[in-house]
Amino acid sequence: MMGINAVKGVEIGAGFHAARLRGEENADPMRPASDGSNRPDFLSNNAGGIAGGISTGQPVVVRVAFKPTSSILTPVPTINKAGEAADIVTRGRHDPCVGIRGAPVVEAMMALVLADHKLLHRAQCG
Repeated sequence: MMGINAVKGVEIGAGFHAARLRGEENADPMRPASDGSNRPDFLSNNAGGIAGGISTGQPVVVRVAFKPTSSILTPVPTINKAGEAADIVTRGRHDPCVGIRGAPVVEAMMALVLADHKLLHRAQCG
């Protein structure tokens, strides 16, 4: 996700909030499946469906933060080619809202990564 333009932060599951939790608060406790299958029932999903780089079978939860638009109409202090103080002013809006356009890009990136790993698994395991 960090390879997507304008992305400044990525978190999986509890993400940055997990750093404020104690181990027992962040754990995803399990119980035997209530439906009799071999899959466990998770009581939470702080790991966001990924623990130690491996899928837990729970929904994968990923959040991405985009930077604010840089083409603002307000003059911003900068320097010119000679290194002298100057102001830069953008004329027009070239990227009014990255976040709205970025959401389908994030979904597509996740789909590509999952498909890539499925193909890697198939190549290694048959």
